[in-house]
Amino acid sequence: MHPTSKTTRRNFLQKATLTTATAFAFPTIIPRTALAQGDRPGANDRITVAGIGVGRQGRSIFQQAIKDPRTEVVCVCDVNKPRAEGIAKGVGAKAVYQDYRKVLDRDDVDAITTATPEHWRANVCISAALAGKHVYAEKPLTLTIPEGRLMVKAARRTGIAFQTGSMQRSMRENFIGCEFVRQGGLGKIQEVISANYESPWHGALPAQPVPAGLDWDMWCGPTELVPYHPELYIPRGKPGWLSFMPYSGGEMTGWGAHGFDQIQCALGKDLTGPTEILVDGPALELPTYTEPEVSKRGNTLCSQPRLRYRYADGLTVRLESGNRGGGIFIGTKGKMEIFRQRLGTNPREMAKELLDKHPRKNESHVGNWLDCCYSGELPIADVEIGHRSATICHLLNIGRLLGRNLKWDPDAEQFVGDQEANAMLTRPVRKGYEWPQV
Repeated sequence: MHPTSKTTRRNFLQKATLTTATAFAFPTIIPRTALAQGDRPGANDRITVAGIGVGRQGRSIFQQAIKDPRTEVVCVCDVNKPRAEGIAKGVGAKAVYQDYRKVLDRDDVDAITTATPEHWRANVCISAALAGKHVYAEKPLTLTIPEGRLMVKAARRTGIAFQTGSMQRSMRENFIGCEFVRQGGLGKIQEVISANYESPWHGALPAQPVPAGLDWDMWCGPTELVPYHPELYIPRGKPGWLSFMPYSGGEMTGWGAHGFDQIQCALGKDLTGPTEILVDGPALELPTYTEPEVSKRGNTLCSQPRLRYRYADGLTVRLESGNRGGGIFIGTKGKMEIFRQRLGTNPREMAKELLDKHPRKNESHVGNWLDCCYSGELPIADVEIGHRSATICHLLNIGRLLGRNLKWDPDAEQFVGDQEANAMLTRPVRKGYEWPQV
């Protein structure tokens, strides 16, 4: 943590968060009225916030954070300087940066929100945590499994509050449904169905002029420096960076991080993961897009082979025709579908009765993070939770690429007896952009 003259406030905002496994599985939401300073802390007690990566999703998260009366905006950072300047002007931030490291060097920044592309998530989040900054990071939390473990280690070392942007955990219907399944309301769960999420593919788009004010070298960052193309720079388009292997895990991480997170939550498996990846078909041969093209062809090709995964207790999750943001749970007492503030059941009256008797309302996911910056509790989607949910996505992508069943040790976070699979746990990192040491 950087030295600062605001030692008292800094210590108050950075209470240690090393708690029991129970706290990990069932994070406590601290109401604002329980804070020592009440609903509206005085100016000297506000959490100072910077936004790093303020594109489509990043802007929304950042604006939610700085609208909270407990916060104060400091600066904005984005590789696209004109975009950063426009947002800074709109929110009253006086400083603008293109290099996130300059933000983390500031002693007057207590917390950051970040929604960079996935290939940048590790460097920003690990560095921020080691600098003692609270972190709200968009999902999927990681590009690889080892970097997720480093994020957890960095957060635990400095005791910061680290929230993953899996906002369905703060939605009323999702929270109630997951709790009901976890507490045995459906009886013994016999099967779970998720969507069949698509893996990413390769891209080799032709060079285009780099727009003024965009630091393209910095955008590429840990990945190989490649020519700029507008359909690579945007997240979703024709097809956008989210579909390309160096920058993302495809829709397997884009949507899968939502769906598998809900499955993990409902099954009470936030601190573990599957032990087997089951692959039905030959290895995926990745296509390459050489011209702008919508994602339909790539998604069709990269939805094969079909996949399942199995936990140590034998419960199997099947990637099939489920909804893209949640899961379908089949138990001995009924069936439940959980998805984006929707709760469907068979028998139908089960959902209505459950929602009618439950007083819980929607919570602010960003607000929960800020609560935890003060209280020292773990957020409802703590970094460990985000890491474990993203891990499932990465395991399934590796299984699809190899075209064979895999055994996984969720404690050691290694494949069992499979050197080829273990070599795929990381991706190449460009020199000068290595992960920070934790």
